[in-house]
This record gives sequence, structure tokens and C-alpha cells, in this order.
Amino acid sequence: MITLSVIIGLFFVNSYIGKQAAPDLYKNVKNIPAKKAALVLGTAKYMVGGGKNYFYTYRIRAAAALFKAGKVKAIVVSGDNSTKYYNETTKMQKDLVNEGVPKKYITLDPLGVGTLDSVLRAEAIFDLKDYIIVSQKFHLERALFIARAKGQKAIGFAAKDIPGTAAAYKMKAREYLARAKAFLDVYILGTSAKFDGKKEKVMYKK
Repeated sequence: MITLSVIIGLFFVNSYIGKQAAPDLYKNVKNIPAKKAALVLGTAKYMVGGGKNYFYTYRIRAAAALFKAGKVKAIVVSGDNSTKYYNETTKMQKDLVNEGVPKKYITLDPLGVGTLDSVLRAEAIFDLKDYIIVSQKFHLERALFIARAKGQKAIGFAAKDIPGTAAAYKMKAREYLARAKAFLDVYILGTSAKFDGKKEKVMYKK
């Protein structure tokens, strides 16, 4: 009985978060409103077993497309730089430059270790409240749910997905649990992001 209740709860939260985000999702760069900046949510460039991570590749291309179309004037890349051997944001910056985005318009957020951190830090550290979040649709729905719950006016630009692949099935299965956690973080736990607000704002303004 408890297991059934959990499953029903997961499906409810998944559906609720998807419906909440739907009006603010865009797939065509021509249709999305222009904003001050884009926040690109990080992921590893390569798969654990080797080979390209196309979730990463397509997020980079989507962010570059927004910039080239004049939809944003700056890009924040937010990811996990937890050790000297694992650095998402530096790779994201380098690949955006390779896609034609000048380095001076790209800012790194090395403490975006999770979606909640990335979204809350976008406003707290980089003064972004009305901006574009870039990721795949399934991920964007959760990010936009968090942003809306925190009073932000973010919209989402959906990067190309890789439907029908093992990686896609795995990510979307994990998303059920990630959405449940996001729901708890927002409405019950009041989880905060990782940052030292005043210290970091001074650092990034220099």
C-alpha cells in the first residue's frame, strides 16, 4: 500500500511540474522572447563509459544559437567544479567560444552543483530574475518549476533531445525522483543554495 502511494505521488508530482512549466517552454529560437541573459545548466561533456554526451553538446549549441540570434547578451554557464579533475563550466565556456560566442560574454558559476543551486544562484549572485534557462525539455520543466516557486520570471529554451536512446531513458527515469526532491525542497524543506552571497557578488563584480 505504501509502495502504491509512493508511485502515485511520483506520477502526480511529475505531471504537476510538467504542466506548470509548459507555458514558458520554447523550442524555436525565432519565437522565444529576448532576455538579458541565458543560464546554461551543466552536465558532463562525456559519458561515464566514454563517448560524447549529446545532452551536453546540444545545450551548448542551443545557448550559442540564442546568442547569435540576439536573444541574449550574456551567458552564465552553471555546473559542478567540485574537484580539480572535474570541471564542467570551464569546458562549457571553451565550447561556447568554439561555437562563436565571445569569451567576454560568458560567466562561469562553478557552484551550480545541482539544478536548485543553479537557479537560486542565478538571482542571488548574478542578479538574473527575468532570463532564459537552457537544457533539455525534461530538465527544463523542473528548473522552471523551481524558478517560478522562487518568484523568478525565467523561461526555458529546449535544447535538442536524444529520444529513444538508453541515455534518454535513464535520464528521464531519474527525473521522476529529481522532481520529487525538487517538490520537497521547494514546499517542505525550504532548501537553500550553496553560496556566500556578499563575498561572491564582490568577487564576480571585479
